Amino acid sequence: MPHLTVEYSANLDDRADIGALCRSLLKAVLSTELFEIGAVRVRAIRCEQYAIADQLPENAFVDLNFRIGTGRSLEDKKRAGEAIFAAAAEALAPLFASPHFALSLEIREIGPDLSWKRNAIHPRLRGQ
Repeated sequence: MPHLTVEYSANLDDRADIGALCRSLLKAVLSTELFEIGAVRVRAIRCEQYAIADQLPENAFVDLNFRIGTGRSLEDKKRAGEAIFAAAAEALAPLFASPHFALSLEIREIGPDLSWKRNAIHPRLRGQ
């Protein structure tokens, strides 16, 4: 943890650089200094099937789901959310020029009792 999943409507393929968005989001997460670099994942999932609002074909969305482990203060979680949302809004700014785009972010805390992990990246980045 943390894992940031970007779900987006397939009709954004020609209107947004999702790879650049993922890289911007990774930078935003790391800029908070709340998370160890070896734990951060940002991935995008293209949604082929969707129905948005009044179902106009130009309607589009990006939904960000940020899963983190417990142990951070509400202020730190808000700070992380604000940094992530600002980075996404900046990367996707041209899409807000039309009345057919929606951006959302939710942070979810995952308790340690229901989370299993094995990470070979940590030792490499920690120099172990």
